[in-house]
Amino acid sequence: MSDLIFLDSAGSSIPPPEVVDEVVGHLRRETEIGGYRAAAERRDDLEAGYGVMAELFGVRPTEIAFTDSATRSWLTAFDAVPLAKGDRVLVTEVEYGGNAVPMLRRAEETGATVEVMPSDRHGQLDVAALEFDERVKLVSLVHVPTNGGLVNPVNEVTARAHEAGALVLLDACQSTGQLDLRGLDYDMLVCTGRKWLRGPRGTGALVVRDDVRRRLRPRLFDHSGAEWTAPDRYRPRDDARWFELWEYGVADRLGLVAAAKYALAKGLDVIEAEVTARAKRLRDGLASIPGITVRDLGERQSGIVTFTSDDVPALELKDRLWDRQVAVTVSQAASTRFDMTRRGLDEVVRASPHYFVTEEEIDQALDRVSTSAR
Repeated sequence: MSDLIFLDSAGSSIPPPEVVDEVVGHLRRETEIGGYRAAAERRDDLEAGYGVMAELFGVRPTEIAFTDSATRSWLTAFDAVPLAKGDRVLVTEVEYGGNAVPMLRRAEETGATVEVMPSDRHGQLDVAALEFDERVKLVSLVHVPTNGGLVNPVNEVTARAHEAGALVLLDACQSTGQLDLRGLDYDMLVCTGRKWLRGPRGTGALVVRDDVRRRLRPRLFDHSGAEWTAPDRYRPRDDARWFELWEYGVADRLGLVAAAKYALAKGLDVIEAEVTARAKRLRDGLASIPGITVRDLGERQSGIVTFTSDDVPALELKDRLWDRQVAVTVSQAASTRFDMTRRGLDEVVRASPHYFVTEEEIDQALDRVSTSAR
């Protein structure tokens, strides 16, 4: 579908040729000499990948771990945070379902509580209203929610959390690759490769600050995260790689590193400016269409644009737009139940134009939304 107007980079974006060539090329090499030898040929490139990802986030290579998804990163980091009866875990109103379910599960097991922090009049986290005490052990902070365009404040929240001795786990699943995250303060960060970073599916990364690892208690290592030193002893690695598994898709990891290199070469500041401008053009255009309501919140807004139609349900509108060669998706209440329930929404259409979407394509998409929503 060469004429497809692709507005779904918040779901799974279109990889650039450099990423595709890296993945496919390595898979072909595996068919020639086998997976072990093919990986050995790329040992230096795989090792250099830690430095590439560190540059992407503005952290140290020792603070990077590769995983197979943002979900795996989040579960791994969260499970390592010690929790006991009476401890408090604070979440935003835009908490993601994939995070909320395991938090509720661990709360059942440990006797900790999961509490929702208030939002301000813009819909983003209300820093002034935050209440911390020594029982707060973790703040789960969604940077950009899956169901809307707002960008939550990070450094202000982290400063308040650290005053109380709490850890901050930043869900950067929807911000990595569209926003410049260098300079943000947090303790742990999770991301995926398949969204705005334009990497392969089945890839992700976890950032764990060097000075935070001593506070974490991972329940399980394998023999890449820790060395088996004697029949009854083991020694964990002294870096974030203690969260990694020995087995992984080498081609996909090389593709993720290629995607990060591609983003760095384009310029993270350039990407952020271009994505923000395209989203604003789309958001403003949607607001002018009769019967369309833009549902985005936030004083600062990202590349995610959500809307509803007065006359056509979101899932049907998504299908109508696909028939007109416009790719969008739908975000439903189960993904962000706190926020969607508060706003009385069951579902919203989600559009997410990346920098490779032209202004002309956005204008064409607006025309097709207007026609499809009738």
